Formats: sequence, structure tokens, C-alpha cells
Amino acid sequence: MTSRFTRAGQDGRLSVAVPAKGRMAEPALKLCADAGLSFETTERSLLVPCANAPVDLLLVRPSDIPEYVQDRVVDLGITGANLVAEAEADVVTLAELGFAHCTLEAAVPEDAEQREIADLNGLRIATAYPVSTRRLLAERGVEAELVHVSGSVEATPRLGLADAIVDLVSTGSTTAANGLRRIGELLASQAVLIGGREAIETRSDLVERLELMLSGVVAARRRRYVMMNASVDSLQAIRDVLPSMDAPTVLPLADEGQIAVHAAVDAGDIWQLLPSLKAAGATSILVLPVERLLP
Repeated sequence: MTSRFTRAGQDGRLSVAVPAKGRMAEPALKLCADAGLSFETTERSLLVPCANAPVDLLLVRPSDIPEYVQDRVVDLGITGANLVAEAEADVVTLAELGFAHCTLEAAVPEDAEQREIADLNGLRIATAYPVSTRRLLAERGVEAELVHVSGSVEATPRLGLADAIVDLVSTGSTTAANGLRRIGELLASQAVLIGGREAIETRSDLVERLELMLSGVVAARRRRYVMMNASVDSLQAIRDVLPSMDAPTVLPLADEGQIAVHAAVDAGDIWQLLPSLKAAGATSILVLPVERLLP
């Protein structure tokens, strides 16, 4: 590793560790780009300086990022909340980033008698996350023998290596395909922005600026900007069905008695919202993505 990262921030630039590979890599870099950072990467990139901001991206394994941040190798990092928990790193979670959602869950063979996490007491449990699994089970009063594996955790019960497993689950299809039944969630995880305590204290201006820009993109992705025309008489009916952040913007149109109504709404509401708006009297409804949303 280049010597400039023996101590974060020694050259005045903010250093941010970003996953180099895996399912978080592409969305993490896209988030940085959407937040306004300008950079170029190649297959062999390790250190990626941003051209328009005093920020350097360090592309590394996501599992290493919590310790890099803790040990001040970098100022900030983007990684999974489950990896932060597994590393037991002394870092601060600054923001949830809205991608790489998964859960750390326990599962047993379909014909097993266990129905909930408490039933795992005294069993052998295979997992690739022994540190967080042991702690989370202990919080529920469960003591078990952990079998640390790094490969196909789902196969261990069938091979007789374990009675149950604890593993990350996204859709659950892999668990079901291996004849396993999920019996409880230990931890909900997603990609997070984490920071070192010293960086947050001594470099608060840059840290807060980057956090604001990233969070603005994350918030915007959950919203849609809706524009519509309507008669003045329809305004109250439209407001009754419009779950906007604040009061909608209402603008007069050239035709007397006609208005334009603009509002930012949750993306998840669009499916139900559009027919209701039309029924309330809205016409020429336009739905647009939101690039950035700052409080």
C-alpha cells in the first residue's frame, strides 16, 4: 500500500475506503459519482483521486474497511453494517446508504424441530460470521458451538458438520434451495458510511460535506417529483391524496382557473398515487427522478 495512507489526512485530502469487488463495489462507486465526485477507475485501480474535490478513494476489500477506518488508515469508509459488527470496529456509523440490503439469519434443515432462535441453544452452528453471531446469540441467551466456515455455509447441515447455520440472506432463495428453513433474524444490514473518531472531530468540515452529499443522493433515490395540471376547484381533492414532503407547490397557468401542482413524494407511493390523482382531477401528470434532496 502506498505510504500516503500510513495516516489518514496527512496531505489535507479526505481519504475514503470503497469496496473494490463484490456486490457493494459498483453501487458504492455510482453513489460517489452521483454525489458529484469526479474520478476515473481501471481494473487495477487502488488509489483514485477525485479531480473536483479534496477526496481520495481507496479501493479495497469490504471486510478490511472497518479496521482501516478504526486504525486511521483512511478517514471514512463505505462497507456493510454486518462487516462493521463482525470486526467490532471502534467507528461511527454516519449514514445508511440504501443498497446492499440483507439480513443475518439463522436457518435449520426443513425437518428439524427448531422453530425459533431460542431453540438453537446447545447446537452446532456453522457461520462465516462467528464474532457477531456469538454476540448476537448471547444477547438472546443462546449458547452454541460455532463452526467457522468460509465457503458454502448452507451445505454444512447436509454434510453433518453443523445442526444449523447463521448466514447472510438477501432473497432467501439459496437457503430454500439447500433444504433449509429460516427461523429468525439476528441483524439487519445495508451499506453504511462509517468514520473514524479522530477524522470526525478534526476534519468535520470535509466529513460533513461528504456525508451531506451522499445522504442527499440516498434521500433523492427514495423520491419522485410529480408535476400535474388541474383546475383550481380540484386542488383540495388533489391535496387530500398527495402525500408530499411539505405543502405542494401551486402555480397559476395561463388559462384562467387552471393551476400546476408540483410535489416530491415517496417512490413507493407512485403505484397507488397516480390513479388517485387522476381521479381527483389531475391531468398531464409528469413523474421525474430526483437527483439530490438536501434537508
